[in-house]
Amino acid sequence: MSETLKWGILGAARINQRLMPAIIAAKNSELVAIASRRPGAARETLEQYGAGASNVQTYDDPEQLLDNPDIQAVYLPMANDEHAKWALRAIEKGKHVLCEKPMALTVADIESIQSAAAEKQVKVMEGFMYHFHPQHQRVAEILDSGIIGEIRNVRSCFSFMMKPARLYRLEKDVAHGGGAMWDIGCYAIHTIRRHFDSLPKAATSLAKYTDSGADVSQSGVLDFGEGRFAQFDFSFERARRAEYEIIGTQGGLKCHNVWQLPGDTPIISWWTEAGQQTEERLPAANHFTLEIEHFSDCVLNDKQPALSLEDAKANCRTIVAINQSAENGKTIQV
Repeated sequence: MSETLKWGILGAARINQRLMPAIIAAKNSELVAIASRRPGAARETLEQYGAGASNVQTYDDPEQLLDNPDIQAVYLPMANDEHAKWALRAIEKGKHVLCEKPMALTVADIESIQSAAAEKQVKVMEGFMYHFHPQHQRVAEILDSGIIGEIRNVRSCFSFMMKPARLYRLEKDVAHGGGAMWDIGCYAIHTIRRHFDSLPKAATSLAKYTDSGADVSQSGVLDFGEGRFAQFDFSFERARRAEYEIIGTQGGLKCHNVWQLPGDTPIISWWTEAGQQTEERLPAANHFTLEIEHFSDCVLNDKQPALSLEDAKANCRTIVAINQSAENGKTIQV
């Protein structure tokens, strides 16, 4: 197989500001095409974010991109409620799929994607880019050392003040992928789950909704059993935060900025009951490029992606329970 994976992008979403340059910069990837149903949007997006790319085709019909035999993998950043449909279309055409989070809005849809991918023998991964930043490997090393003891609590917070250009995120209700949970809350839930070895047993949440039925903010608690709890808080109407904190039996740790931009300095701080106080500043890294390089390597060398579809189902199952709790005003068993 070629040493580079040939990519197509299905959609002209704003996230292309980060992902298109990542595909272009990745050492084992090549951008071949981008498509959008909005006339001219694919060309405009390429001109805006595609510096350094050459011979990239643009389409005003996503089906034309999927019919291009040169494309081996697609990145899918369409609207949340379209992810399942277009992931299945891409798989049907034999394309590998990196789907922007969330993979889908129901566990049943992810199971359909999983079955189709197995039948067509293609790789599919949910696009949680933050997972690939080296700072989280360092967090894992600290936790594995046992210095803060056994994990008892995780708190994850993600928020920013909504700008007018992003109001489209509130046009649809929660059931159709609108609102804060499916946009930024899924990060909070994923960062919590990565530090526990099972699904939560129960979810309790409170939410504020718009007239359209989209959640603007949610805060709540997940019960992982045996005295292990997690708190989540995410919002479109609070100052920017992207952090998680882990408390163990012997100390605690904080990741100060999960949504790293390429030039940001990662900061991790940790402390112990014995009196240690440490702050570590790590080298900057681009987790978008690292995500693309990882998925390309998985396809080119037949490896399993770091984020499995079982992980995607677990995250979706947890999110659905949280949304049901907020909607019904009661604790929901996961």
